Amino acid sequence: MSTPPGEYYTEERWQNWLDRIEEEGVDPEDEDSARLLLNLQDDAAIAIAKILTDYEDGTLDEETTLDELAGVREIVLDDIEMDDEETLMLIDGVQTSLVCVFYAAEEYVAEGPAEEATVADYVGAAADAEAEEDLDAALGYCVQAGTRIIDGDELAMDVAEDLEYGLVSEWVNGLDSLQTAMSDPEVVEEEDES
Repeated sequence: MSTPPGEYYTEERWQNWLDRIEEEGVDPEDEDSARLLLNLQDDAAIAIAKILTDYEDGTLDEETTLDELAGVREIVLDDIEMDDEETLMLIDGVQTSLVCVFYAAEEYVAEGPAEEATVADYVGAAADAEAEEDLDAALGYCVQAGTRIIDGDELAMDVAEDLEYGLVSEWVNGLDSLQTAMSDPEVVEEEDES
């Protein structure tokens, strides 16, 4: 069953997650609480994966695919107003992680997968670029890694675990969500069934 255009992800869906996070409060040290943030991220990654899958299946043409991705990006990366600074910072981390996912999806649709190296090589190059404070290059390498993941290559967890905390580790965290979503694009339930 194909998803009608504009229905991959809605502002209302994003807002429901934000409301829930704001109501419950988020403590990054608490596993359930941290899972809520991860679910927010995974949910957006699943929407991106569904768009890419429909593109690969021929349900969407290139222009429509890029429009759909842009629509989801506008919702997810929009400025958020929230009173709790700490929660806002944590959600900002989710948005940062997803920046790379959007770029990778767009790059994949426009140019296809990067062919020069493996996912691990690109992530390593990104980490080196970040160490030299060349963040544009670092993002570029992460995006190329992302196009390989969309194409079916795997991001090994030990690659991610070796990274210093910083933008590259945030972006790779987003790519990990994308990888999970591409392999199993099941919807994350907004309501816990417990």
